[in-house]
Amino acid sequence: MKPGIHPPYEPVVFRDKAGGFAFLTRSTATSKKTVEWEDGNTYPVIDVEISSASHPFYTGQARVLDTAGRVERFEQRYGRRHGAR
Repeated sequence: MKPGIHPPYEPVVFRDKAGGFAFLTRSTATSKKTVEWEDGNTYPVIDVEISSASHPFYTGQARVLDTAGRVERFEQRYGRRHGAR
């Protein structure tokens, strides 16, 4: 890597506003807000709307859609053209 052209890669806390979940990682993103972490050090904090702690896919609260019936309803509504592919 060329020196002097990359942003600093430093520890940052990402905090999920909806789930109250936070994790410490390294990132080039930065923030003026700070938080004191479990180890006693102060790190920049970035608030996010959704993380794996609050997203329905990861929490198991996702709805399963009936995709098999959609094709049949479409064909009933608009008919199927014979011979066309």
